[in-house]
Amino acid sequence: MCGNNMSAPLPATVPAVRKATAAVIFLHGLGDTGHGWAEAFAGIRSSHIKYICPHAPIMPVTLNMNMAMPSWFDITGLLPESQEDEPGIKQAAENVKALIEQEVKNGIPSNRIILGGFSQGPISGVNRDISILQCHGDCDPLVPLMFASLTAEKLKTLVNPANVTFKTYEGMMHSSCQQEMMDIKQFIDKLLPPVD
Repeated sequence: MCGNNMSAPLPATVPAVRKATAAVIFLHGLGDTGHGWAEAFAGIRSSHIKYICPHAPIMPVTLNMNMAMPSWFDITGLLPESQEDEPGIKQAAENVKALIEQEVKNGIPSNRIILGGFSQGPISGVNRDISILQCHGDCDPLVPLMFASLTAEKLKTLVNPANVTFKTYEGMMHSSCQQEMMDIKQFIDKLLPPVD
């Protein structure tokens, strides 16, 4: 993904139209790649922001009968009490950290980098002062709305609760929609305004 994992291809990237002064690193969900999300961000991009959509390594996923597919870490089940792949989550976090460090080397300050993800896309190393936008479809058959609500409540215990925004989208399944993408654009543009 970023030099330390040669099996994953280079991230799909939407370059800034002018000099990049900010970056968004967005992790796709299980079985997906960064290409579709790069295309989605190309449709809502701001000219000073670089969008980086890495690809997860291919690995067997217990939940899917050990089928090999793009995955940031193994998933054993979808219930809250399901065992988590702690080593895999830590490795994914290290890969994301390396991407952030690369962007800092490229001249983008770390406070001008947003990390996001869809479904399995991990977020770790939470700073209490960060802003979080969590979006979820009210008809998601894979990750029930109840789990999303529990996640939002847990996030409020990890960061300043006033910084957590939880939005639901009527009729949306385990996907995204135009209104959600516009809400994401508004969130990004508020946190990463142009500096020049």
